[in-house]
Amino acid sequence: MKKWVRANYQPAMPLYGDTRVTAGTEHIELSKNAALEGMVLLKNEKGALPLSKGKKVALFGKGTFDYVKGGGGSGDVYTKYIHNIYDGFKILGVDVYEPVCDFYKKNVEEQYKTGSAPGMTVEPVLEDELIKGAKAYTDTAIISISRFSGEGWDRSDVEYDGEYNPWGNEVSMPKTAGKIFPEGDFYLTENEKKLINPVKEAFANTIIVLNTGGIVDTKWIKNDSAIEAALLAWQGGMEGGLAVAEVLMGYVNPSGKLPDTFAADVDDYPSTAGFHESPEYVDYTEDIFVGYRYFETLSGAKNKVVYPFGYGLSYTNFEKEIIKVKEKGDDITFVVNVTNTGKVSGKEVVAIYLSAPQGKLGKAAKVLVSFEKSRLLKAGESQVMELSVNKYQLASYDDLGKIEKSSYVVEKGDYKFFIGGSVAEAEEIDYTYAQDDDEIYEKLSEKLNPVSLKKRLLADGTYEDLPTGPARDKDECIFEKMVPGTEEAMVPEEKGRARYLLMNPYKEGVKPLIDVFDGKMSVDEFVEQLDDEDLIDILGGQPNRGVANTWGMGNKPEYGIPNVMTADGPAGVRINSECGVATTAWPCATLLASTWNKELLYEIGVAGGEELKENNLQIWLTPAVNIHRSPLCGRNFEYYSEDPYLAGKLAAQMVKGIQSNNVACSVKHFAANNKETNRKHSDSRVSERALREIYLKVFEIIVKEADPWTIMSSYNVINGQRASESKDLLTGILRDEWGFKGMVTSDWWNRSEQYKEILAGNDVKMANGYPERVKKALEMRAITREDLKKCAKRVIEMILKLD
Repeated sequence: MKKWVRANYQPAMPLYGDTRVTAGTEHIELSKNAALEGMVLLKNEKGALPLSKGKKVALFGKGTFDYVKGGGGSGDVYTKYIHNIYDGFKILGVDVYEPVCDFYKKNVEEQYKTGSAPGMTVEPVLEDELIKGAKAYTDTAIISISRFSGEGWDRSDVEYDGEYNPWGNEVSMPKTAGKIFPEGDFYLTENEKKLINPVKEAFANTIIVLNTGGIVDTKWIKNDSAIEAALLAWQGGMEGGLAVAEVLMGYVNPSGKLPDTFAADVDDYPSTAGFHESPEYVDYTEDIFVGYRYFETLSGAKNKVVYPFGYGLSYTNFEKEIIKVKEKGDDITFVVNVTNTGKVSGKEVVAIYLSAPQGKLGKAAKVLVSFEKSRLLKAGESQVMELSVNKYQLASYDDLGKIEKSSYVVEKGDYKFFIGGSVAEAEEIDYTYAQDDDEIYEKLSEKLNPVSLKKRLLADGTYEDLPTGPARDKDECIFEKMVPGTEEAMVPEEKGRARYLLMNPYKEGVKPLIDVFDGKMSVDEFVEQLDDEDLIDILGGQPNRGVANTWGMGNKPEYGIPNVMTADGPAGVRINSECGVATTAWPCATLLASTWNKELLYEIGVAGGEELKENNLQIWLTPAVNIHRSPLCGRNFEYYSEDPYLAGKLAAQMVKGIQSNNVACSVKHFAANNKETNRKHSDSRVSERALREIYLKVFEIIVKEADPWTIMSSYNVINGQRASESKDLLTGILRDEWGFKGMVTSDWWNRSEQYKEILAGNDVKMANGYPERVKKALEMRAITREDLKKCAKRVIEMILKLD
């Protein structure tokens, strides 16, 4: 097709040939394969798994039917079917005890009819007679436990009602969660305990399936010898139930590894104590010690871990051997031979962890610095892999000037490396990188420094005081702020466009945008044609077209600028059900991270980008890469990991795959958006070091490796500055330091002032702009035409990249 035909005319045309790829056989198979590769085998004793061919099973738990394919909100996907766990076993022809299944199916259907969402149902009480009947049928029981969370609320009963809510008549999810999970959904409910205890006593083999998007309590699994096996199935998308059955039956060998640390109790995570301390702020006092960095470093914390970061069992065994270590410039390369020493084919993850000297800055005991996943290795087969580490990864950020303020520093001392799968089992490599003197690896300048964070954790368990300063006013404005409610859920105006002659469809004297694409004029020359009102218009969201329901950008037909459409993600291209278009529902991001497979993430990116493009959509609002700082965050299912390196390397491949279709992705939410309660006002108070080493690092990796065409600024406040209004963040760090060349969009209906966003480098305000307020700021000389042109140019350059 010619340039922008899909954007301008919305043709109902397949992407290739006569067959649509959207929710096609190949994409659905890819979704299932991803689910298979990301599920994590937590426990397998006495050879309980895989189940033998012909084995009869009894399926217990409402999660057998109450299957959660993914979380709610923008991460939800409309799809033509979902295979639950019961479906999976039936598709494989496994004999199941039907009376128990009939009981759960009827109960779940009844709960759905009363308005319960998948995963937010109550575990029913099972009659003893059904357990007795199942025991007479088989010696193997499979108990499924499901959990659900979503956008706009966290995994607790805490609800903030101080913010305007246009959807106030909707069901309160925190209140619902509080009723179903009075101890929090991290833990089993009383009804779930009442199910598990008699079942495990009645059956010789008890297997647990966890259908969850985030971390839950697993100590009851690990510590109970009556539970022989457990599979962390995550939320596996539309084919997740079938994938569960295939893993348990041994159709594939599980190779998923945990992207998070599973501790015994929710209070074991240092982020829990202050998570709900205030709706107005969150103090990131644990600093760089997030996830395994905390548990591996702080004295006694390792004892609280049930399943460590990188953990995951297999049906076979592997040996890893360092063949050689090569140094070249700033790169250290580890050549590793991996051998399948077991009896069945499988894949294995090889991870390299760094242990840096504590020095003056203090470090985590171990940090992931490289990883690769093997191909499918047959029994006895080997593969040689190269894993590289750059010297930049050895550096720590000095935000207080202990060595050199505002600099990445490689401190003197010995840098040791470990090889393994999980961080806990990693073994030291016979190689040390010796740094003779402190080295200033990169000199930067202070950005987004905290003014209200009083202290932060150190590696020895003590806290150091941080300098504070005058509080920043996040709502400072040169004129009266908008009244709450007037900016929420507003949609872009359908603008009246002048009618032009058929022979001259453009504004008189205008050279259209296609001339820039054809090399007849520069972007600067094109933008200079736009008057102030046109420029302001381009910097706000535009009306929906076709099947879009998250609005567009551009939309100046009199200048030949198409209206390019956005679509939610990240678990699939989200199109409202009333449009009648079903798309592929991919596994949740946490499961994808559990694959540790960069090539697989690229494939999914390509496939998702194809579905976006085929449906005449141009910008996919994905991937979401915020850090799993706390298990309580309600959107962790959309995000990858507690580790920025793992998340960044995987998401970078997703971005490359998506944009290979000449459509854009929008990496979100930039940055430190780790809590949903009062998410549009809550201040993430975090040290500059933790920002740069943890919360920004994932975005830095993606920007430098994948060149995303758009990035989405987050709702929250960071150290007193709203993210979309922060010039430090969007210009100083993103563009000046990292070299980002793309466009920045706000998240939808944030609480930021548009003229301040323009000054900061936030180019488009979504879902709609506020032109009268921008004009007022222009009249008051708070912004200039040059500021408008700078942002508009970046929007135009993004559109020029699209097909």
